[in-house]
Amino acid sequence: MLQYGGTARGVSGSELRSAPLAARVVIADEQPLMLEGLAQVLRSFATAAVERCTTGAELLAAILASEPDLAIADMRLSDPDGLTVLREVRRRGLQIPFMVVSGGLSDSEVLEGLQLGIRGLVPKNAPIDDIERCVRTVLSGGTCLDQSLVGRAMDALETRETGLREISGLLTGREMQVLQLIIGGARTREVADRLAVSEGTLKVHLHHIYQKLNVTGRDGLIAFARAKGLV
Repeated sequence: MLQYGGTARGVSGSELRSAPLAARVVIADEQPLMLEGLAQVLRSFATAAVERCTTGAELLAAILASEPDLAIADMRLSDPDGLTVLREVRRRGLQIPFMVVSGGLSDSEVLEGLQLGIRGLVPKNAPIDDIERCVRTVLSGGTCLDQSLVGRAMDALETRETGLREISGLLTGREMQVLQLIIGGARTREVADRLAVSEGTLKVHLHHIYQKLNVTGRDGLIAFARAKGLV
């Protein structure tokens, strides 16, 4: 279900659906059919200009060149991905409204997108009417977020924060550093180098972590962290 926030102009739902909107919009998707579908939706309400992109590099270049009224992107772009483009746009201080039309987003991607200020979030399998209403809402200054995706991501965040509080009450600060690097995929030697300790010292830390969390070895630690929402 999509949830719509109020628009800056106080436009009603029926007016959003019928009013023409003159806007410069950049759209990005690697799938030609999806790109064409988005372009047709936008043409249906008389946008001033629509620029199509198929890679993250093209999307970033288009945004920097024209500073459009709206960017619509799939997060699954390549060279780079859509989230990386959004980070760079925000790093440069540009507050271009972003709308995400994407499939298979992870909870962490949804959360970071929200933190970076996306104004629209719609799954790729949403009906065309929902996508059109979302575009109109965002162009009119409002927000339009798929509540199933947002709700799932917020539940995952709550689980993670609960898990972190529980674990941090058992481990020392250094042991928490080791844990976070291990569950992040770093190997033993890499963890030791990053923490500037010997491998022997690191193994002592790991032994204490295994004991305190009642797990057996690295695999057990990863499974424990996954159950607590940390992976």
